[in-house]
Amino acid sequence: MRFVLLLLSTILVALATGFGLSYYALNDGRLVGAVQIGAWTSWPDLGAASPNPYSRGHLAREAALQLGRSEGLRFTATTDSAGEPLDLRCTYVLEGHVPVSTFWTLVALDPAGRNLAAPETDLALRSSEIARDNSGAMVVSVGTALRPGNWLELAGRGPFGLALTLYDTTAFSGFGADNDTMPTITRGACA
Repeated sequence: MRFVLLLLSTILVALATGFGLSYYALNDGRLVGAVQIGAWTSWPDLGAASPNPYSRGHLAREAALQLGRSEGLRFTATTDSAGEPLDLRCTYVLEGHVPVSTFWTLVALDPAGRNLAAPETDLALRSSEIARDNSGAMVVSVGTALRPGNWLELAGRGPFGLALTLYDTTAFSGFGADNDTMPTITRGACA
């Protein structure tokens, strides 16, 4: 009887561990196939001809059209650089360099994937519209309260995420020295 109970408990632990890790890999998966740079996360394998099974499962669950590896790379952030969740009650400042790319866009999305751009504004901030300092670094304010300089104006309430899509990039390809830098996300004033 003791052997049967031990066998059943072992099977139960194995099933719970297997299903738990599979659920994690399909929903978050930062430990499987994802690359984390500061607050930014990317899945570079998603654009490959044959991604690993966990990246393929994440792609199927997300149900989004992904760029091919030669077309570009998408980074997402749902927290600031201090690890606090992004909230529309607060203003954020993105500061620093973006990996080498021909073009990039920055959008804010709610948890359901809807764009949060304020009405009567552009849906995305584009690299061609950004003023930079002499070193090429940028400073972009993000939030619902208007600020001077580079600005992504948002509307709504609650949590949100940022998506930075790099087109024709050398990030993670081994070329260039600045491929592992991403802008920091710093929380400003909150309403």
